[in-house]
Amino acid sequence: MAIARALVCEPKLLICDEVTSALDVSVQASILALLRQLQDEGLTLLFVTHDLGVVRAIADRVLVLKQGRVVEQGAVDAVLDRPEHIYTRTLLENSPRLG
Repeated sequence: MAIARALVCEPKLLICDEVTSALDVSVQASILALLRQLQDEGLTLLFVTHDLGVVRAIADRVLVLKQGRVVEQGAVDAVLDRPEHIYTRTLLENSPRLG
């Protein structure tokens, strides 16, 4: 509902702070599909999340913060597949995986 309220004003930028946390997988997938559609229509998202799977699904670029400071940034595939900073590597190593 909060996303719908935000879209009424037809913004160019939507800030999404943990919008998929504590949601079941099907609801999360629906929200991500909606956000991807909005991206395709030209809406810019500033997406804050701790879920690296969601980052890979929604982001073009990623910024990794440690204690409020940027430690790594770049294209999502580059940062998540070839992290340069030890903190980013640690996050990825400790991230839950399916399969």
